[in-house]
Amino acid sequence: MDSGSDDLPDLFLRTARRIRRSMHTRLAPLGLTPGQARALRILGRSAEPLRMAALAERLDIVPRSATTVVDALVGAGLVTRAPDPANRRSTLVSPTAAGHDALARMAEDRRRAAADLFATLSVAQREQLRELLALLDDDSGAECDPNEPRRAG
Repeated sequence: MDSGSDDLPDLFLRTARRIRRSMHTRLAPLGLTPGQARALRILGRSAEPLRMAALAERLDIVPRSATTVVDALVGAGLVTRAPDPANRRSTLVSPTAAGHDALARMAEDRRRAAADLFATLSVAQREQLRELLALLDDDSGAECDPNEPRRAG
């Protein structure tokens, strides 16, 4: 990194913390933690109920931790568990109607939070930021030289 970008990691982390604080605030009325909200979003995006093991894998957590997350979501009435007819040892998890309602509210809250956070940027700047973050999110270049800029495509 050149000397002009020495503060880039700090700026990035401060922005990420700001987003995280906003998420906590917006999730509080729903009684959800960010981890529970993330699990609910994964379940809501799935075309079919997910096995607990698949949910744990997508959350990148151990299955026991996924059980704790799902227990809380079941307790809140946002998801249901059912035996997997294809495998008696597996449990399927899917959102309830209340879970889908919570997902819709979370999506609207995320849109408002993004609008607030990125309001100071022009449309072109927001698109450029999205493209840059997508490049950083691409794992395919993880082995590249950190001093060599990566190129899209």
